[in-house]
Amino acid sequence: MRAMSSERARLDKATAHLDAPLAVVDLRAFDANAADLVRRAGGKPVRVASKSVRCRALLERVLAREGFAGVMAYTLAEALWLARSGVEDVLVAYPSADRAGFAELTGDAKLAGAVTVMVDDPAQLTWMEAARTGREEVRVCLELDTSLRLLGGRVRVGALRSPVASAQRLAELAGAVARRPGFRLVGLMAYEAHVAGVGDAVAGHPLRSRAVRLMQSVARDRLASLRARAVRAVREVAELEFVNGGGTGSVQYTAAEAVVTEVAAGSGLFVPRLFDDFSSFRGRPAALFALPVVRRPGVGVVTVLGGGYPASGAAGRDRLPVPYLPEGLRLVAREGAGEVQTPLVGTPADDLLIGDKVWFRHAKAGELCERFAALHLVEGDRVVRTVPTYRGEGHTFL
Repeated sequence: MRAMSSERARLDKATAHLDAPLAVVDLRAFDANAADLVRRAGGKPVRVASKSVRCRALLERVLAREGFAGVMAYTLAEALWLARSGVEDVLVAYPSADRAGFAELTGDAKLAGAVTVMVDDPAQLTWMEAARTGREEVRVCLELDTSLRLLGGRVRVGALRSPVASAQRLAELAGAVARRPGFRLVGLMAYEAHVAGVGDAVAGHPLRSRAVRLMQSVARDRLASLRARAVRAVREVAELEFVNGGGTGSVQYTAAEAVVTEVAAGSGLFVPRLFDDFSSFRGRPAALFALPVVRRPGVGVVTVLGGGYPASGAAGRDRLPVPYLPEGLRLVAREGAGEVQTPLVGTPADDLLIGDKVWFRHAKAGELCERFAALHLVEGDRVVRTVPTYRGEGHTFL
């Protein structure tokens, strides 16, 4: 309790000259989280997932650290922007239908050499051929579906991503790339969302947590075997520069596989609330936002301005931001986080005055940056720099 009070006092002092709403990143926590990701990667490079950061200054900060190499972008437009800004290795993690982006990519040697696009269907290659306007070779990465299939395939656990679920089908797709002039296969990605992004230690749910741990143990073993077979099959068709896998919640497990050459992570730099439910690591909350108290409706209740910042995914309470400091505040069940105001209840409410800041954690990582144009970088009890988010630079990339 005393540590949390000290943390609140430090953040309040650092931002005393700033009006809320505002967002901060604690640089000491950010750097500690980066070091922990590198430690868990066990010597394999970490490709930073930009969708979880969405701030160029922080991407540059982490890429300057030993152990990080390359960016995993979420759209082609973002990848091109980063490459124009000097990032020399950008993997687009999702297939794209950006006609103007492909025209630019194929017409610029520097961009074509820096950016790798994602493919999981021959139809995407046909589409890219139609969009091509230049002669530059397109670097291609294939995505393998990592879903866990049980009971003869009748039960499927995992994200609905790539339709390519076997080593044989992946090798066939690799052949399709190799036969197309103007394309070069350079990488393979297999992202285990059901391991990297699902908490296995949910407070108050011991049976569910035990079931998740069992599922993830089986999934890791089966995926390691599948990934090894897939890499062998694809390497009979083309040499691979990289084999990418993992995410913040699975870094150490994925990095342990011999065929994996790099792991991806981004959310672990900010450590949003959803990562409180993981037993495999403990990070430090680095990205927070503050909202001002604007009403005191009654005993044990305050209302802050704004706050309706839900995270993407299936709608539920776990997608809502949560009050963090002062400790002991909670959302009102029937109202949640509101569009223009958010009521909070709890004993600490009676000590809050109009204009005081309440600090929140977002459920996920980079999506917070879609709400704020700037991040105030805090070191100790001072704001040492204020930097734009993607939004602040005029970009959404979606």
